[in-house]
Amino acid sequence: MRFASLGSGSEGNALVVQAGPTCVLMDCGFTLAGATVRLARLGLTAGQIGGIVVTHEHGDHIAGVAHLARKHSIPVWLTHGTLQAHYRALGGLPYLTEIDPHHAFAIGGLQVHPYAVPHDAAEPVQYVFGDGVKRLGVLTDAGSSTPHIEAMLDGCDALVLESNHESSLLANGNYPASIKQRVGGRFGHLSNAAAAALLARLDNRRLQHIVAAHLSRKNNTRELAVGALSAALGCAAEWVAVATQQDGLGWREII
Repeated sequence: MRFASLGSGSEGNALVVQAGPTCVLMDCGFTLAGATVRLARLGLTAGQIGGIVVTHEHGDHIAGVAHLARKHSIPVWLTHGTLQAHYRALGGLPYLTEIDPHHAFAIGGLQVHPYAVPHDAAEPVQYVFGDGVKRLGVLTDAGSSTPHIEAMLDGCDALVLESNHESSLLANGNYPASIKQRVGGRFGHLSNAAAAALLARLDNRRLQHIVAAHLSRKNNTRELAVGALSAALGCAAEWVAVATQQDGLGWREII
């Protein structure tokens, strides 16, 4: 199993996971042309994508889903709440499946385990992907951790973990007070400190890859995010990868 990011941040998000011939895209916040270019960077075409799983309806995660799915007849999986929140764009897709946030499902050779998260969206989820042997846990767009989140991410072989902002930079930045409260609140985005604290509570004995994701351009730096996560793991900073907005993240093999 392997995974890569097409891009991660407030301007667009997409993650691809592959097990054997099965390729699944988690979200697509890019235009059809942008997604095509970013897939090509990873040696993929849209025709190789066997499914798109959606986390929630915010534009940086869902803006390109309908265009990509309709153009290439790609099946889409999402919660009822997400569908209703974005029904005008998604309702007419021919291959659309509503999922229960508490029930796993299969797409080809991948097992997909959705799980509910606290975020300011209609019915948001995140996902753990598995091939029957290895597991990749993904958590972005959650304002706080929960016992259920930590149970889902415990013992994973790879993690993509939101490190959105440094709390002091957010507090002292030029965002309006309402945005600061939203981003830093319980239904917003994980700070570096919150991500590090969550990571430290997990069983990481199997962990091969840790990726910091969804970094804010204005309220975070690569060094601060990497420093927080590496301190939580007690590892060298070089061991923590970062999925960036512009370049995403190249393929990472889970062996």
